[in-house]
Amino acid sequence: MDAAERPARAHWLSRLWRLSTSRFGLIVVALVVITALVSLLWTPFDPQRVEIANRWLSPSWPHLLGTDGSGRDILSLIMAGSRTTVIVAIGASAIAAVIGVLLAALGALTVRWLRESVAVLVDILIAFPVLIIAMMISAVWGGSLWVVIWSVGIGFGVNIARVTRPELRRVQQSDFVVAGRAYGLTPSQNLLRHLLPNVAPVFIVQLSWGMAVAVLAEAGLSYLGFGAPVTDPSWGLLLAELQAYLTVYPLAVLAPGLAITFTVLGLNLLGDGIREVTDPTLRATSGPARSSRTHMPEVVA
Repeated sequence: MDAAERPARAHWLSRLWRLSTSRFGLIVVALVVITALVSLLWTPFDPQRVEIANRWLSPSWPHLLGTDGSGRDILSLIMAGSRTTVIVAIGASAIAAVIGVLLAALGALTVRWLRESVAVLVDILIAFPVLIIAMMISAVWGGSLWVVIWSVGIGFGVNIARVTRPELRRVQQSDFVVAGRAYGLTPSQNLLRHLLPNVAPVFIVQLSWGMAVAVLAEAGLSYLGFGAPVTDPSWGLLLAELQAYLTVYPLAVLAPGLAITFTVLGLNLLGDGIREVTDPTLRATSGPARSSRTHMPEVVA
């Protein structure tokens, strides 16, 4: 890394903020995280408090988003549900990162028979959609947040391995990696010092997509009854309870649906922005060419 590159990398956050799409993603993700933290200490009302006299109130003071069929405050439920969203997104992405890096390293840096075995295993596992894996595990172990976190983490970890493995193989042939081996670096040292930093842009985009998939998976599984238990606030569970009254009380359904939509959109746009500011080949490109390279099909497959 030359002298001109060091200050540019030191100020990657400011470059990220200058991109309109990643700025939107940063704001949305920050709002969700802050809401989750605030809900630990305060919500306008008890999210599980039932008040039959206040059933189906329209948005007004003090119920800014109205109430549901049990008289519960929808804003409080949305705030409490953000905790579930953050826990699932972080937990699933952490598991996916570990599994993805492990499988990618085994499939790119080991002996031939092990590389080919891992490639076949990844191809088999990737044939099963993440939601199907999550539903199968939930059907056996019962619906809970931990089941959702592990199932989504395992399912998307395979996706990360499939995308990261060829990138590791490509970077492995670079001169600086060969020089590192000649200098005496072990394979694990080369992996940590040279390989992973150079595939980080692709890895980060996949990880942000994995967090978005985790949010959708939790909402979808809770909607179908395989996710969070009814005692835990969840956007998907709230959407499932309210959707039966869509034609009568459409505003009540709007809040959880928009919360899921904007969170997933924000995570995707933030991942694209991070890739732009960390990948020197994209920073050096401008205009339509940069846009076409930002959305590479193999990255989001």
